[in-house]
Amino acid sequence: MNAAVQPTRMHVERRFPLDLHKTDDNIRRLYETAKQARWNPEADLPWDQHDLAAASPEARSAAARVWSRRAWVEYTGMTETPALLIRFCLELNRESDPKYFLTVRNTEEALHVESFHRYAEACCAYVEAPANPAWQSVFNRTMYRDALNAETSIDAYVVTHCAFVDNLEFELAKAWLKNAQEPLAHAMLERCARDYERHAAFGWLYAERRVIGMDTALRERVSLSLQRHIEDAEFAGYHCSSLSTAIDAAPEADDLEIVARAGLGAVSAADEIAIFRRCVSLSRERFADMGITLPPITHKLLGSM
Repeated sequence: MNAAVQPTRMHVERRFPLDLHKTDDNIRRLYETAKQARWNPEADLPWDQHDLAAASPEARSAAARVWSRRAWVEYTGMTETPALLIRFCLELNRESDPKYFLTVRNTEEALHVESFHRYAEACCAYVEAPANPAWQSVFNRTMYRDALNAETSIDAYVVTHCAFVDNLEFELAKAWLKNAQEPLAHAMLERCARDYERHAAFGWLYAERRVIGMDTALRERVSLSLQRHIEDAEFAGYHCSSLSTAIDAAPEADDLEIVARAGLGAVSAADEIAIFRRCVSLSRERFADMGITLPPITHKLLGSM
């Protein structure tokens, strides 16, 4: 066994008594809304009405790389969400409503992957892997393993990945949508942004529900989880490539600039970083209202956040 790979300690399953009663009306409503809002990329998106021919070959090529990158990020969720759902099911006395919601979240993630992949293909060609191999470790994350690990607090995990991260994805998607002039990109992001909004709402609702029973030690674990994720994943360029200081992100920044100018569903790297900073600031305020501290975090180039 590779010494760097630590075994994942799993919970002992204790399924009974099996309680499937509604315990959180707000989360259950998210689940019901998601069912009603379900969409089909094949049938509901205007694949034959796009305006990609109006974009330059340079813009289409850049868009193919940008949308492929988004598919790589989204694909991570397709393994993470089932792992998180299993963890909810393994832990005794966890509410049923989050379990129901996570099933539809995983379906929506699959729809996003399919849509992003097809849009990259329509632009030029889907890109299978980063041109710079250094990016591979940024996208090869083990969130599914963290979610299943019994030594990981599931509450800390949800606060970090379902409240903070999903909210960041929602804020980015809103900006992409606002700048999407091409009809197919706009239609796709319109649907995806609604999905992201529900994902983030679930994270905040569940965090607010669970924080009431957190002791000081658990609150500190939550704070540490948030800090580590931002420093280890976000500052590596996971969602906003230009946050990376270890990898030259100039090619990715150039692509975003080209795609933003062409109206193909992106904003500039500088705009993405501004959204990230604002998201950190507003999240810190919201966490503080819950009694959770998101400590100051220092980026090598951008300074304290």
